[in-house]
Amino acid sequence: MSVKNDRASWLHAGDARCSIPPAVPRKIYRPILLGAPGVGKGTQGDLICARLGTCHLSTGDIFRAAKCSGERERSPALALALVFMRHGDLVPDTTVLNIVRERERCLRCRGGFLLDGFPRTIAQADALGILLEHNKLKLDAVIDYELPLEKIIARLAGRRTCPDCKTTFHVTDRPPREENICDECGGKLFQREDDQPEAILIRMAAYKASTQPLIEYYRRRNLLITVATADTPEETYQRTLAQLQTLPSPATTAAASQFPPSGRPPG
Repeated sequence: MSVKNDRASWLHAGDARCSIPPAVPRKIYRPILLGAPGVGKGTQGDLICARLGTCHLSTGDIFRAAKCSGERERSPALALALVFMRHGDLVPDTTVLNIVRERERCLRCRGGFLLDGFPRTIAQADALGILLEHNKLKLDAVIDYELPLEKIIARLAGRRTCPDCKTTFHVTDRPPREENICDECGGKLFQREDDQPEAILIRMAAYKASTQPLIEYYRRRNLLITVATADTPEETYQRTLAQLQTLPSPATTAAASQFPPSGRPPG
């Protein structure tokens, strides 16, 4: 049974190194994932990373890991980001960019990368372009997952969550064995406030307003790939893979690496 990489370099930065060096795939991919809440972007990210060997670089994972760490383990940028998040404010571009720069070597991961949650603004996209150019790297694609609004509402409005173990169910797609009772711990399932249909419409409007400029930014650079997610996760993955494999010039294994050929982390 293979050991799953702990992505320590990405989650903790500084002197942290990943538990195992990633394997070098036949093709190295470096895409960005976009997608509204409910389209299944997280599931696709897991499939892409597991099957193509790319490293999942999610800013959300950084913030979740930081909340569980001690204050001394957080960089000034990460500590500042958590302050903004505790107040319900967006983390400023400068702070997000500082957090990513602390992890710049992860962009050189020899397995490639999949960026999730970054960039979110044009300023962040511009800065990412500079970082990649500095490291002699290029994006392969920006994958934008799409799903009709009525299907997004059906997915999110049917979601039920356990308040104790956080397991998620769906009233039709993945119902619990006993109605409103968690299969894992017996907790009473509930519907999150932001999964109410009215709240979903507000979330979707906010997502479209913030992300549409980014979509157009990458469309103008001929990097945008649009993938419909109305089918099963496996079918959506196969559509994604088919589009990635037709890219004119995918990244090659000759690119710089976080790990040298010996498999030992640098430094």
